[in-house]
Amino acid sequence: MASAVRAASGSRTLKQLLYELKNISSVDGAATCSLAGKYITEQYRRFETTEQQHCRAKEELQFTAETYRCYLESIRRLKDLNESYRGKGERSIRETADMVGFKLPHDPK
Repeated sequence: MASAVRAASGSRTLKQLLYELKNISSVDGAATCSLAGKYITEQYRRFETTEQQHCRAKEELQFTAETYRCYLESIRRLKDLNESYRGKGERSIRETADMVGFKLPHDPK
């Protein structure tokens, strides 16, 4: 039962990792993404375990995969935040207040 839960967790992590890898790659990085995806998938297959065997490397692989997934997701979120708050030159007082959620004194409440 516990190995089935670990297998489900591992496949979910693999899917999330491949999803994040695909999201951060640009058109130029498509080949790199494909190679990295193939390598990651091969590593998951290499460390598959059955109910009769326990593999410490599988647990290490799971931890490393979760770490990389978190890293890739963080890069994607940082890119989104930078795009939304990137400087666009001078902003008016109203635009700045709207951006941070404040209302100007003469705005209706």
